[in-house]
Amino acid sequence: MVKLGKRRCKTVLGRSGIRSVDYSVNPYLGCEHGCVYCYARFMSRMGHAGEEWGSFVDVKVNALERLKDEAGRRRKGVVLLSSVTDPYQPVERRFKMSRGSLEILLEHQFPMVVQTKSDLVLRDLDLLQMFDDCEVGFTVTSLDDEVRRAFEPRASPIRARLNALRSVSEAGLDTFVFLGPLLPYLCEEGLEELLDELAETVGRVIIDRLNIKSGNLRPIRRVLSENYPDLQSEFESALSPESDYYDRLKRDLAAMCRRRSIPFEFVY
Repeated sequence: MVKLGKRRCKTVLGRSGIRSVDYSVNPYLGCEHGCVYCYARFMSRMGHAGEEWGSFVDVKVNALERLKDEAGRRRKGVVLLSSVTDPYQPVERRFKMSRGSLEILLEHQFPMVVQTKSDLVLRDLDLLQMFDDCEVGFTVTSLDDEVRRAFEPRASPIRARLNALRSVSEAGLDTFVFLGPLLPYLCEEGLEELLDELAETVGRVIIDRLNIKSGNLRPIRRVLSENYPDLQSEFESALSPESDYYDRLKRDLAAMCRRRSIPFEFVY
């Protein structure tokens, strides 16, 4: 059971340090998807110290009011929805903060990048299609839904995301897949099959490794011991600076993408 709270924010159209993005909008604090590897768990310090990531979500109740003011004053730039929460996590069905944010940003035609693990984004295709510049991306860590259930327990099934990706592409919007974080060895099952499917639907692929930070190693180890105990040692060894695992995977993935003419970018 996710604990739902409400809070007020001073600003919502925040400057972003992410390359090629000027601003980020995060209508919620916390994320009920509860992905065990998530680096955004550092947000727990904002009133939720010691609470398990994924167990709480705060709705920023004045976010739309603040965004309406800020969007009218700020220099136009690329907006990411969202960077430290999922804009289409289940609470969005009830509160519609992401949809409200899109309505305001559309009034000023801010260029948009939307990133999610949820097919709920399809609800807002009507708005997304009205932007002059809009790209929609889905995070995918593995084609194996058992891996998804272990590491992303309350996110949309992988098949639902891929079907949504196809629908977004067919609607004429630019698309991307964030292929990551690449979980050592687990990510390789079905990788060729996944890229075969993406070749038909995606505009580009962004690829990242698993990064250990913000206290995510403890929950990762717990999930490994519960679900993949025989793999745990190899998995952790691949994360060490001495390992060449990710270098080898990078070479293999680059070749796979080139064979399928998929534009790709590594961010590690």
